[in-house]
Amino acid sequence: MRAGEHRPIMVAEALRCLRPAPGDIAVDCTLGGGGHARAILERIQPGGCLFGLDVDSIELRLTETRLRGAGFGAESFVACHGSFAELPQLLAAAGLPPADLIVADLGVSSMQIDDPARGFSYKASGPLDMRMDPSRGEPASQLIARLSEPELAALLTGNADEPHSALIARLLKREPVTTTRELEYVLRVELGRALPALDKGELKMSSRRTFQALRIAVNDEFAALEALLQSLPQCLAAGGRVAIQTFHSGEDRRVKHAFRDGRRAGVYAEVAATVIRSSKAETFANRRASAAKLRWALRA
Repeated sequence: MRAGEHRPIMVAEALRCLRPAPGDIAVDCTLGGGGHARAILERIQPGGCLFGLDVDSIELRLTETRLRGAGFGAESFVACHGSFAELPQLLAAAGLPPADLIVADLGVSSMQIDDPARGFSYKASGPLDMRMDPSRGEPASQLIARLSEPELAALLTGNADEPHSALIARLLKREPVTTTRELEYVLRVELGRALPALDKGELKMSSRRTFQALRIAVNDEFAALEALLQSLPQCLAAGGRVAIQTFHSGEDRRVKHAFRDGRRAGVYAEVAATVIRSSKAETFANRRASAAKLRWALRA
């Protein structure tokens, strides 16, 4: 993909799980570039409506403009700036009933990753920010400065299972780290000096895990996901379907357990027996698809 190009992952698989039909009320919890939303919108017409929300106000505006230009007016598409952690309140404020289908594509989008100014990636130099909503919260640089060394180590372990968390935390607390390039230098050079037995591949994985752990903490992603999973039953109509796409084990584990527990409690009539992965062709064409996992549930 070209930098900044949006290519939604497992759209066909999500559609098979969700089974959108004309007249349905749909919710896209993570509008992003609008790939899943557009595919759903095309299938719920006539008479259907999609409620698309995103915590990233920058991408929300751009995607709303694209979908309006594609012919989806206010009667069929409602855009909302907000977190899916507050889905029940946002649906009520929009005057919408429980949805027939809900989709959530977790993690960060290509547009966010490939924009150096957002600070999500170690591949380009930019401010160490990582906020999905730039108008709220503290950037990653401030988080690192605020946390103690033990707290930072615990964050790296809890959010990304980083095996060298204690050492990385100690290195990060030596000097202020304010840019992605400075953080990458600590992880590639200083960690390599401290642990000369690590090869380049292992150092790269520690970089990925550290960036991931900080992003999750900056955006409080696990708490938001748990709030969504808890509120899903009240946001789904009877017989409604939900599909959630995750990109790392911490997310997938939470979704799997919530669906399993909901099935045992009779909240869900059926849940995915196994996780759904992207096809070989899609993974080859888009390397970001390799980490994706999709699970679904059917409201009782």
